[in-house]
Amino acid sequence: MLRKCVFFDRDGIVNRSPGLGYVTCLEDFEVLPEFIAALRNVKSHGYLAIVVSNQRGVALGKMTIETVDRIHRFLRETLATAGLALDAIYYCPHDNGECDCRKPSPGMLLRAAAEFGIDLSASWMIGDSLRDVVAGKRAGCRTVLVGDETGEVIPDYRLGSVAELPGFLSAHLD
Repeated sequence: MLRKCVFFDRDGIVNRSPGLGYVTCLEDFEVLPEFIAALRNVKSHGYLAIVVSNQRGVALGKMTIETVDRIHRFLRETLATAGLALDAIYYCPHDNGECDCRKPSPGMLLRAAAEFGIDLSASWMIGDSLRDVVAGKRAGCRTVLVGDETGEVIPDYRLGSVAELPGFLSAHLD
């Protein structure tokens, strides 16, 4: 039996977005309480919860893979203190055009689907960028765009802020 999943982009959804920069050190990584509430809803509905994140700063030399791994360990520890856990974290350390995992390519979602037996058509991709929406749509997921970015790609749902995410998930997960 295939499983359902909510895929979350990291920066801007899981943690406070650094704006145009990168989270390059643990001291700049702040988990959003709204994400913790959203994750609680996801898990209570029996969905997997997986983070899929572009981390181009590695390719640009702004941070190391060790730093990204340290940040993700901290994220897991923070969630554990709230009695929660992610099922997986996938990230792409590549620059544009170097791989098939960097969003808007759906590579990370497809890999997770294969590894976890996920029904992508019954799953969600939540992000704050149209790249996230495109990756979700290419993978066959329903999509939620948080924020006001506009373009040719239309998400299935749009939220004004991460604060709306817990209520949205309560209302839309089956």
